[in-house]
Amino acid sequence: MITAVTTFKLPKPITREEARSIFLSTAPIYRGIEGLFRKTYVLSEDGLTAGGIYFWSSRVEAEALYTDAWRARAREKYGADPIVTYFESPVVVDNLAQQIVADD
Repeated sequence: MITAVTTFKLPKPITREEARSIFLSTAPIYRGIEGLFRKTYVLSEDGLTAGGIYFWSSRVEAEALYTDAWRARAREKYGADPIVTYFESPVVVDNLAQQIVADD
């Protein structure tokens, strides 16, 4: 499993309400994407950094999302270029499902 963290250094701070509105406008795009089982939107306390934490089945599936078109859409929404960082996630604790998931 892979966790991808995206961050955007915003040109000016945004409020939680502004971020929520932006996040809700893009959330439907991520429904049904192959290999993506969860995305969490994030906003720093100072409102200067926004981003997402994506939980993927594989890196190949993750990389399929972060295309030039995705980057252009993100740049248009946030006024900043995204940074994508990948992490191996060999074990996940899911308290909602009450399970521990380990990759093969």
